[in-house]
Amino acid sequence: MQRRNMMKWLISLPPMLFLLVFFAAPSLIMIVTSFRYPGEFSGLAPLSASDIVSGAPSDLYGLTLETYQFFFSDTLYAEIFLKSFAVATASTLICLLLAYPLALLIARSDKRHRNLMILLVILPFASNFLIRIYAWMIILGPESALNHAVNSLLALMGLPPVMLLFSPFAVLVGMVYVHLPFMILPLYTNLEKHDPVLLDAAQDLGANRWQRFWRVTWPQSLPGVFSGTALVFIPVLGMFAVPDILGGTSDILIGNLIKDQFLGTRDWPFGSTLSIMLMLAVIVTAGLAAWLARPRAAASSTST
Repeated sequence: MQRRNMMKWLISLPPMLFLLVFFAAPSLIMIVTSFRYPGEFSGLAPLSASDIVSGAPSDLYGLTLETYQFFFSDTLYAEIFLKSFAVATASTLICLLLAYPLALLIARSDKRHRNLMILLVILPFASNFLIRIYAWMIILGPESALNHAVNSLLALMGLPPVMLLFSPFAVLVGMVYVHLPFMILPLYTNLEKHDPVLLDAAQDLGANRWQRFWRVTWPQSLPGVFSGTALVFIPVLGMFAVPDILGGTSDILIGNLIKDQFLGTRDWPFGSTLSIMLMLAVIVTAGLAAWLARPRAAASSTST
């Protein structure tokens, strides 16, 4: 028994240390930073902020709630949060609609062709992320064939021309393009394990193709749907490179705002506050989604 407990500790110790060093410690530093005063030029003020910042009481050791008060006093940041959640939700839904049929096709294809299909899905990862995003600048640019085709079609319909690049449409396209494989792979992993005998049994009982999908395939694939949704929604929510490159100055999301606070204005306390609020929003959203999905997941496991 003692040897077994020692083996458990030896196995669990490396991942625990990894989480403590690379997640818990940075999060704690970020929390402490959010209660600090910004430096005179950049970074953080010394802990004895009463000697530098006027009006800072010495008994608080340079800690303050000003960043949180500033965050909740301006509705602009709430609007940016809502916009970021809207973009993340739209990107996740589009990825799900595009990925599910493809993952189902790969899972039901001949085993000789599955590895090639999976290779094609992950092939974009072989090139640099920024290069792929800059390629979309050429595809959506004002002189591109796609832009000319879209505006020609709009002219035939009597509508004014549009700018594909530096628009919310370009941001959405970039988000879906980057994160689509993260939705396909969990869905494929789940769909591949489905027992085809269940579909045959449903067909023998008189269920048509649509009913077999909704009553058999879809409930069993919910774990893959939830995994893919988490892998897409959370990264999109904090993404700043795609809006910076494809969206221009008018499409600022919460990730861009956090990046600007650290690298632009160099207001580290407010940037840390924004990061903490984003992390809390993600945790609350994930918890709510898990709570809503729990009855359905239990029902699907009971039925199967």
